[in-house]
Amino acid sequence: MSTYERIKEQIMLNLHEAVAEAKAKEELVFENLPQFVLEEPRERQHGDLATNLAMLLTKQAKRAPREIAEIILKNLSTDGTWIEGFEIAGPGFINFRLNPRWLAGVIPEVLRQGTDYGRVNLGQGQKVQVEFVSANPTGLLHMGNARGAALGDSLASLLGMAGYEVQREFYINDAGNQIQNFALSLEARYLQLQGQDVPFPEGGYHGEDLIDTVKGVIAKVGDKYLNVESELRREFLVRYALDEKLGQIRETLKEFGVEYDVWFSEQSLHDSGAVRTTMEELEKRGYIYEKEGALWLKSTEFGDEKDEVVVRSNGIPTYFAADIAYHRNKFERGFSPVINIWGADHHGHVARMKGAMSAFGYNPDSLHIILMQLVRLIQNGEIVRMSKRSGQYITLRELMDEVGKDAARFFFIMRDPDSTVEFDLDLAKSQSADNPVYYVQYAHARLCSILRQAEETGVITEEPPSAGELERLNSQEEADLLKKIADLPGEIALAARLLEPHRLARYVLDLASSFHTFYNSQRVLVEDEGLRRARLALVRSTKQVLANVLAVLGVNAPERM
Repeated sequence: MSTYERIKEQIMLNLHEAVAEAKAKEELVFENLPQFVLEEPRERQHGDLATNLAMLLTKQAKRAPREIAEIILKNLSTDGTWIEGFEIAGPGFINFRLNPRWLAGVIPEVLRQGTDYGRVNLGQGQKVQVEFVSANPTGLLHMGNARGAALGDSLASLLGMAGYEVQREFYINDAGNQIQNFALSLEARYLQLQGQDVPFPEGGYHGEDLIDTVKGVIAKVGDKYLNVESELRREFLVRYALDEKLGQIRETLKEFGVEYDVWFSEQSLHDSGAVRTTMEELEKRGYIYEKEGALWLKSTEFGDEKDEVVVRSNGIPTYFAADIAYHRNKFERGFSPVINIWGADHHGHVARMKGAMSAFGYNPDSLHIILMQLVRLIQNGEIVRMSKRSGQYITLRELMDEVGKDAARFFFIMRDPDSTVEFDLDLAKSQSADNPVYYVQYAHARLCSILRQAEETGVITEEPPSAGELERLNSQEEADLLKKIADLPGEIALAARLLEPHRLARYVLDLASSFHTFYNSQRVLVEDEGLRRARLALVRSTKQVLANVLAVLGVNAPERM
């Protein structure tokens, strides 16, 4: 636990004791103590921390919140805390002012923990799986996949930082109708490129990358599969193309900074009999019935609008059946929670999947589905619509070629998944403070520059600053920067609890802003040796924290720009 978290925990404990004391004296009458918060107020003039405890007790205590606040403060002991003063504000907030000397403990903590600073043990080693992207292996990765990759990978890193044992998983959709359409598309292109006049299948895959794949096949095997049975030809083409497409997906995601622990094949669920046994188990539990020759899941029992077919009348399982077997498999592997990142168009699938898991006795709340809205690319003030190369929306590789990995990841992570991203290509490439990723990376490069300059002038020493020297970091700009550094462990815990890595993007922007403000108002390499040593330690600490957060977001922390 960080210094700041310990300070807040102690004040929370003292508040609990104060209310209990008031209740024992019958100064306050209430049944249950409500859950209250102790947090930083938005306005600096309102102190360092504030609580809403008095206002939450109003209904039970049947007294005005300011009266309740006065009673709490009368019974509050500040022993063992850094509280220097307090006041009642507004409708009944209790504001606390801390002795600024507490900030002197932040820097030694950061420098001692290094890359581990910010880590918390919220998860206590609990196994959690994050499944994301899981694109059909029939083409190139597009913008929606790119957003899912940035979000999923940063969420996995965040949960790892919060003490969970995390597994990243990619679900390969290598079975079902899309693979059949893929096979028909490949076969048509193969025959066309061999000079045969055959129609392209309705609903086939039109991307130019598919033509390139078939050209590669012809370069390797020529017309070997021209005069064989269609089924044999399609089987070979699909196997070849899937290997190639999955290789390309792996390579592209690796360049984007994403590497998976597991690549899970949908086809393996059919081959192993897992889909069949899963349906049999649901039938045994009374959740499946037969109608018109098909098997239906009673998904309306779980809040769905209508029951869903899981096995068609021809005996072929639906995609939903395989998906149920897959999610059952996740829980059987011991993961809880299980986290999926899906496109917003899958919102109707959420309730039925949670319901299917509850049918097996799993807690539906242990399945977290994060729905992700669309991405719109903007260039020269206009929406960029199509990629001539791929026959679909701009690909991830094209985006990286245009703006680089770091800008792409940061822009995607900045926004809540539930909001549409308008990705401004011109802004992402600009080298200005208006570009958020440039602004943050420039802060890190500037910190490195200060340390290099100190080395070149010979003013860096191995001797760490003393507590007294660190207490001289008492300007408003220094205090704000130290507070922001102290916030990181709490931010990690909160972001992990809420599954919101975009909070860290906002945090690192605020940290960079606090540093730039400090840099523009306070000189680091001053003549005063003690103050210089303290400010250099502050620079090193800020650099470490920036690098730690950027690592979670999968963004580089450059030393020069």
